Amino acid sequence: MRSSSLLIFMMSALFVASAQAGLYRWIDENGAVHYGDKVPAKYLKQEHEELNEQGTTVKKHDRAMTADERAEKKKQEAQRKRLENEKRAQALRDRVLTDTYTTERDLVAAKDARLDAIDSQLQLSEDIIKSSKVKVKKTALLIENIKKSGKMVPESTYVKLEREKLQLATQKGVQQGHQIKREEVIEQFDGYVERFRELMSEKQRKREAYARRKAERAARELSSVDE
Repeated sequence: MRSSSLLIFMMSALFVASAQAGLYRWIDENGAVHYGDKVPAKYLKQEHEELNEQGTTVKKHDRAMTADERAEKKKQEAQRKRLENEKRAQALRDRVLTDTYTTERDLVAAKDARLDAIDSQLQLSEDIIKSSKVKVKKTALLIENIKKSGKMVPESTYVKLEREKLQLATQKGVQQGHQIKREEVIEQFDGYVERFRELMSEKQRKREAYARRKAERAARELSSVDE
């Protein structure tokens, strides 16, 4: 009797220990399914499952990825984050656009105002360039006349000519910068107008869809009352 009780106790302890250790299922390189309380080291990086007492999968361990797979996953994750950031940035730009401008006419007016300001700067640069060209021409002619007279040209006159040429070149660069800015403003506001139209069209579609749903709901309610 005593030995029987001891046997039952040992079996119970063994069962409890097995249950606590867990049960695993894995597949070897030949496709054969194996079960055990411990996954062999050579299969730990392969796909395997952890089972409960009823043999139901409670946890699945995926196969360890290769270096190429990890690199690809990292690349895809970076791409996903980049797209999310772009989406948030676009949503912010859209909000600023619709909060700043009420109608397309407002956009056109803002564009014209920016272009007028740039055109004023271009005109100023053009006037300065014309004036600088005249100065350069006069100084160059002065040097030529002094040489023809057989006299020595003062060093200060050469310095003056170089300074005037430098001012002319600088102003031409400023003018070119204004021209580039003008083209950028046109491209920028053309993009604003196009996006504004898209947003307004989308807003109109949502309004129409809401109106349809509201009308359909009212029709259903009226129909139920008639019944």
